[in-house]
Amino acid sequence: MIWHLIAAVFAGLGAAGIALLLRTLTAKRLPRWIVPAFAGLGMIAYQIHHEYTWFDHKRAQLPDSTRVVASEQRPAFWRPWTYVVPLTTAFTVIDEDGLSRSRADDEPLVEFILYRFEMGAADRLMHRPHLLNCASGELVPLDDESGRAQTEAMRRLDDGDPLRRAVCTAA
Repeated sequence: MIWHLIAAVFAGLGAAGIALLLRTLTAKRLPRWIVPAFAGLGMIAYQIHHEYTWFDHKRAQLPDSTRVVASEQRPAFWRPWTYVVPLTTAFTVIDEDGLSRSRADDEPLVEFILYRFEMGAADRLMHRPHLLNCASGELVPLDDESGRAQTEAMRRLDDGDPLRRAVCTAA
């Protein structure tokens, strides 16, 4: 986070330098307030650029064996431009190399870890093991420590669900 603050300050300084150059080239006909206005716009432009490239940057850091199965785009009133161009604020991936296949009662089961990335002041990563019955679409989270199925949190995924398609076709 400190590096983004430093980068925003330097973007503001660079934009203020452009405004100073424009004032000099126009023989000081431009008003003095243009310098801090350009500095502020430069900092805001850097922040917007950082937010819109966050998803691609995070995805590029992941191994080639990962597959994005869901992403969230939420507009925010303090970012009015997100109502026009949606901003990805979270996404969920699976690692296709980490799939563990088995069979029970002649139905294919796949055990995998679901990773969720969320953008914030400090990026968050949450992961949890799951078990998916590919035949019925039953998705059951597993306890992190004991590996036992938490059947009370079971949910059914329909045939068109991206998570079910990704896990079951890779299996």
